[in-house]
Amino acid sequence: MSERDRPSLDRPDPAVEMRMTTLHATRGANYWSARPVTRMDVAVGGYEHISSAHVPGVTASLLGALPGLVEHRCSVGERGGFVARLRRGTFAPHIIEHIALELQGLIGHEVGYGRTRGGDAPGEYTVVFEHVNDAVGIRAAALALDIVQRAFAGTLDSVEPALAELRAIAAVPPAPPVRRHVLCAITGGTFRSETHAELSRRGIGSEDDLVVDVAPGYILQAGLPYSHSDIAIVLDDQPSDVPERYRDPERAARLVAVVADAVVGGGIVIAPAKAWDVQDRARDAGCRVAVFAADADVTPRDKKVARAAAWSSDGRIVVEHADELADGGPLRDDAPAAAQVAAALCAFTLDERAGRSAAGVEVASRAAE
Repeated sequence: MSERDRPSLDRPDPAVEMRMTTLHATRGANYWSARPVTRMDVAVGGYEHISSAHVPGVTASLLGALPGLVEHRCSVGERGGFVARLRRGTFAPHIIEHIALELQGLIGHEVGYGRTRGGDAPGEYTVVFEHVNDAVGIRAAALALDIVQRAFAGTLDSVEPALAELRAIAAVPPAPPVRRHVLCAITGGTFRSETHAELSRRGIGSEDDLVVDVAPGYILQAGLPYSHSDIAIVLDDQPSDVPERYRDPERAARLVAVVADAVVGGGIVIAPAKAWDVQDRARDAGCRVAVFAADADVTPRDKKVARAAAWSSDGRIVVEHADELADGGPLRDDAPAAAQVAAALCAFTLDERAGRSAAGVEVASRAAE
């Protein structure tokens, strides 16, 4: 081994310390973006506190191999922003993100979105970036990691072999994009299957008008398995099938609200009363919002901006829309109240949008309450 190939005795070997722990591509709307992305989790070991500014030659070798990095604006917001970050000192996961984007750009794939965040375990980071071809994205992630390892080791010269490999992968037609349309998507940490069953009981769902339930953990790992839906139901903002960091209120709301990204323009997201972050995210995605509660706890704040609301009272389901109350039927003991109320609101909303009287819902004026 030459001196050039030998890791510095003052620093740990980057090829050993920087390790990929997770790698996959999402094809539909996902936690990070409405666009398809590649996700790689990286453990950095001894490089937790060693930046590009701590290792002589890192910036120069990266720019020598990839001069196009000067065009990356990064958080600085102007040409040369990422180079400024390199010289000032930035860490391996963030550099991997930019290298993966640059590699794709050099083979003609126009991508620009990327994010690097703390990972699911100490010393681990999540790197997310846009891709055009999921096979290219996955390989670009691994090659970017290798390039950064070599830059920190002082052994980086050319990236042409990496580019040749990516061009070969890109020459193979990618898997077709997700084009599946569903009638209704259901997510949340509880009662998904029960809500699906309640919709079936009301005659909602068929081979032509699919109802799907999507676990929050699936959304996190793979994105949505469909491209469009007419309506979505978020049963709660408390996912239990995801790592702990995604259960905090802000991240949990963002995760379950991903279903709003696929709702067609002007479509409806049914969300829990008082889950205001979920409601706001749905509106930000261009959706209208309806709210429900398993009891009577629908607040004035919920009703003020919701197009419809539903709750249970005195053993029956009540639906309110356009200042009128409707009877959604009796609340049964053989299914969770939340599932029954959400399904009744979904049935009312779908039929109201179609100009029909909602199945099993008899409209009564407020005066007849």
